[in-house]
Amino acid sequence: MKVAGFGFREAATLTSLRNALDAARGYEGVGAVATLAHKACTPVFIALAEELGVPVRAIAMETLAGISTPTRSERIMLRFRTGCIAEATALAGAGFGARLMVRRTVSADGMATAAIAELA
Repeated sequence: MKVAGFGFREAATLTSLRNALDAARGYEGVGAVATLAHKACTPVFIALAEELGVPVRAIAMETLAGISTPTRSERIMLRFRTGCIAEATALAGAGFGARLMVRRTVSADGMATAAIAELA
């Protein structure tokens, strides 16, 4: 199953999330969306999940620690001990042994990122 992982700013809109997912070519076959637990209940994220008809996977910050991602942000590494929120939440949301299908993509407004992972 494919999981779309997201990182997004507080000011992100539903359009921001859609745009990031569009850039990741992720609408087809996505079976769940994932993000940090404290953002999983935000109205825009819930609205995206409902629009796609998929469940939300809330990923604890501690779960991200040590997940290796091809994209590396020093700011994210210092705070979350992983290189990229979108890639790490996609991998964690897809499950142990998942592989990244689409690396981090950024919305046109720079407010959201998305990545796609799949469990083989």
